[in-house]
Amino acid sequence: MHRESAVSGAPNSTVLPRVLAVAAATLITSGVRFARAEILFVTGEHAGTVSSIDAATGRRIRSAKVGARTRGIALSADGKRAFVAVSHFQGQPATEPDSVVALDTRDLRVVRRYRAGTDPEGIALSADGRWLAVSNEDAGTASIVDLATGEDAPLVTGTEPEGIGASPDGRWLYVTAETSNTVTVIDARARRVVNNVFVSARPRAVLFSPDGARAWVTSEIGGAVDVLDVAAQRVVGKLKLPAKDHPVGLVFRDGMLWIATGRGDSVAAVDAASLRVVAEVPVGSRPWWLALSRDGRRLYVANSLSDTISVVDTAARRVVRELPAAGGPWGIAVP
Repeated sequence: MHRESAVSGAPNSTVLPRVLAVAAATLITSGVRFARAEILFVTGEHAGTVSSIDAATGRRIRSAKVGARTRGIALSADGKRAFVAVSHFQGQPATEPDSVVALDTRDLRVVRRYRAGTDPEGIALSADGRWLAVSNEDAGTASIVDLATGEDAPLVTGTEPEGIGASPDGRWLYVTAETSNTVTVIDARARRVVNNVFVSARPRAVLFSPDGARAWVTSEIGGAVDVLDVAAQRVVGKLKLPAKDHPVGLVFRDGMLWIATGRGDSVAAVDAASLRVVAEVPVGSRPWWLALSRDGRRLYVANSLSDTISVVDTAARRVVRELPAAGGPWGIAVP
């Protein structure tokens, strides 16, 4: 598999450690303080790549071509592995099987490919790191993959599944289906579907609260965020966003939901308890997915159409930097 280094002449095994050593000292860039190195891992949907980017300097450390189309990404708890959904574009012949690839985050070397259903998109890792789950958009299924054996268990979901989330205790998997406007509830331990819950139009992402009692679901066409009671398996609240917003990815920290608004070209800061929008921050064009820094002080926003990563100061609620990220940045993760 071809891999292109962004550091000329540097051996694969030494690039990331050397950059980390240089960046480990405190850096102040555009008014943002980085106490230690923070590396972003970003999928480029149109380029079929995964890139590592130094968040402090904006420097691309490495980029690896791993397939035709790369979307969902999840990192292992220790940050040593990145799992990426690799598929092909509709109407184009597949040159290799759709899969989930595992990469070594030090050099972005592919260490294993896992079988997945047709058109994998979203990825969720179990809290114990023993399995991952992936939504298979074209197949209308979700697959639970044992990371040790590679065995996968496909389960039927709603139509065109998109986002997928695992509860903190590993008991539940929620899968959003954009055409049927449902969230499929899967008992991950029993490996079976137990319910389908109707939500707002074209659900995209799903995120469990840290205590596992609630789950938030963004709906792009509905322009809403539905709140699901996990024990009751039903919708118990709803936030309707401004008409221009088409919510996609979301993250949570310290009582605040941060939501990418897609065609709204912004991120919304929402008080999770009151479901009140407290701020909207303009970012790049077509923000998809988000990641928070380890300390929660910075929000990283993947802007698919402007090929940038917006860095948002979460306290000041403003963009403090734009980082280049070619190839249609889609998924983003921070160790």
